[in-house]
Amino acid sequence: MLRSENIFDIIFLIGFVAGSVIRKVYTARCRGHKAARRHFTVSDTALITLAGVGMVAPLIYLFSSWMDCADYDLPVWMGWTGTVAFAGALVLLWRSHADLGANWSAILQIRPEHSLVTHGIYRYIRHPMYAAHLLWAIAQALLLGNWLAGWAFMVTFVPLYLLRVPREEEMMLEQFGQAYRDYMSRTGRMIPRFWR
Repeated sequence: MLRSENIFDIIFLIGFVAGSVIRKVYTARCRGHKAARRHFTVSDTALITLAGVGMVAPLIYLFSSWMDCADYDLPVWMGWTGTVAFAGALVLLWRSHADLGANWSAILQIRPEHSLVTHGIYRYIRHPMYAAHLLWAIAQALLLGNWLAGWAFMVTFVPLYLLRVPREEEMMLEQFGQAYRDYMSRTGRMIPRFWR
């Protein structure tokens, strides 16, 4: 049973469920696709697992009293800001999956029919899924007044981003060469590039 009647705890839980459904739908659609080349390593597994712990820690917090010692009060405006951030994260997560279509995979791999996606949200940023997860981490910190549960995803997301994105870009450069270099020159990694 949910331990709190705090509206922001409930908003977080609704967002968590919505984000999980988005990911599950697109994971199911891509199941069974064959890879031409895999770039997935043991460190990728560790990083994804660590980030998963950061995303799931709030469930332990919301459904038990184990982390109550780390509670603190958040101003109401932070909770509403977190609500807006979470909504943005969910829209970005959905849009990035939808625009990638069959090119999406949870692991680093290139498929035989892989194409360079530069439309939709990818017209503006190269890694909107990571941007969505960063917004999720910010929202989690703003919605949950707990040092452990609120900040867990931010702490576990940063190493994933810093270590995995350069490898993804190297894989894409290897596959698409100059076309990806040109794409990099006109887009930002997680924030749209408004200057050229």
